[in-house]
Amino acid sequence: MGNPDQPALPPDAAISIALDRMWERHRSQILERVAVLEAAALAVAANQLSASDREAAHAAAHKLAGTLGMFNLPRGTDVAREIELMYFKESALLAASGQQLAAMAAELRTMIEDRKSNR
Repeated sequence: MGNPDQPALPPDAAISIALDRMWERHRSQILERVAVLEAAALAVAANQLSASDREAAHAAAHKLAGTLGMFNLPRGTDVAREIELMYFKESALLAASGQQLAAMAAELRTMIEDRKSNR
């Protein structure tokens, strides 16, 4: 358990500290997933997106959608979910432009890079 000489933290503060520690541990992996989305957007723009690239982008977006809300980035979850759907449905991907996908990936990168610890 905790150190008896230190006062206990309020539950919200303890959760916030734990989430910040998790964020620092997983931040680079989260940014790697954004890089997958950025590369896929470039491939869409060049009309060179392979099936494996599409699957990788879909998986990266899915993982981001499931992760970002936990770190108090609900807008990130929404953007990632929208990207996920675009890479899931061939028709949605055909309607999307590489520029649109790149802008969405850039928005995710900015949110992630700008997230500050709550401490």
